[in-house]
Amino acid sequence: MRGKADSRIKNICMLSTHGYFDPVPQLGRTDTGGQVVYVLQLAKALSKCKVKVDIYTRWFDSSKKQIDPMPDCPGVRVIRVRAGPWEFIPKEEIYDILPELAENVIRFIQEKNIRYDLFHGHYVDGGIVSLDVAKAFGKPTFFTAHSLGAWKREQMGGEPKEMENKYKFNRRISEELRIFRSVKAQIVTTKVQRKKVEQLYRFASDNVVVIPPGVDVHVFHPLRPDERKVKTGLPDKYIFCLSRIDSNKGHDLLLNAFDIVRKAVLDVHLVIGGGSPEPQQRELEVLATMRRIINEKGMPSRVHIVGYVPDKLLVPSYQQSELFVLPSIFEPFGMTALDAMACGKAVIASKFGGIRDAISSGENGLLVDPSSVSEFAEALIMLLKDRQLAASMGQEGCKTIHNYFSWETIAERHIAFYNKFINV
Repeated sequence: MRGKADSRIKNICMLSTHGYFDPVPQLGRTDTGGQVVYVLQLAKALSKCKVKVDIYTRWFDSSKKQIDPMPDCPGVRVIRVRAGPWEFIPKEEIYDILPELAENVIRFIQEKNIRYDLFHGHYVDGGIVSLDVAKAFGKPTFFTAHSLGAWKREQMGGEPKEMENKYKFNRRISEELRIFRSVKAQIVTTKVQRKKVEQLYRFASDNVVVIPPGVDVHVFHPLRPDERKVKTGLPDKYIFCLSRIDSNKGHDLLLNAFDIVRKAVLDVHLVIGGGSPEPQQRELEVLATMRRIINEKGMPSRVHIVGYVPDKLLVPSYQQSELFVLPSIFEPFGMTALDAMACGKAVIASKFGGIRDAISSGENGLLVDPSSVSEFAEALIMLLKDRQLAASMGQEGCKTIHNYFSWETIAERHIAFYNKFINV
């Protein structure tokens, strides 16, 4: 099917309106993680199917140019549009400027005389804007939530009033439900996410389709026999964790488990990557908690918080690790775990996340309850001591990615999805 996109679909407008969205992403910055990678890689894969994609985002840094093509991929552009002040706004606080953003996107498209066949909003804010923009042009709207407010609230717990003030759950959930009811069709990334839409929003429809995220299998791959190891500056033997630094990522749970692991496997280190070059208050608070746990347990020499991992060291960091761990208490999917699997690494992930759609525990990875320190630690120790088992899981994980999760496969599934619903 590749390269044979339906003639009705030639130009797609995607909207991903929060975070730092660039053709070459600044991963780890506030609100800038897996979703940015997802949208960029999907757009790139769609362009190989002869579909042009423009990704609209909020323009808040005047040093950035407005129209920013993706390097080596002329069919994809990032287009920035002004709304609100010239400053970054966290996704929880962005709602009030979205009407202005929608108006300005509409004006930009009209002035440039661009014709799109469909609009696709990503996350709740992108969904809100896409509804208004698509309506202005009489075109269909599609949606990918990426994360569900009601599920996040359920998983994170905490003092209700404090959590509401911090995450604006009520407004988010209300808007998500409005989007569900308004779009032509929507994509959820896992079966469990579809169930949560039904359970928590009481919304069930035949137009909710499961399509998982993808992996760039041309970039993420096991170390080849003829490939020289890249010097990373990391320890010889380490567990690798890579994600944004946020309260739902489970770093505290991982550190508590590693305190047990380090006493059973004396030469292993823990490397935690990810984070913003200029962290906001929430990230600073999480980092402070992590460092407090490290110091209280006497682990400074064994735990390495390395921050942002540059592109040239990203794949080698996966390849040279003993295994990869994803300890999130809430994670709609967990794309870093897919990347690690593509690199042939055994993955231990939270059984509460969407990654359980990709992992058959005991075969191509392990699923655990990260809040159970003993269960978490035992899984880590088992794979660190049984290298044959870890290698076998890594090989099976790599096969899983190639068979079901390449971005080429995911792009083809999106085109089939659009074609199915575009005229319904």
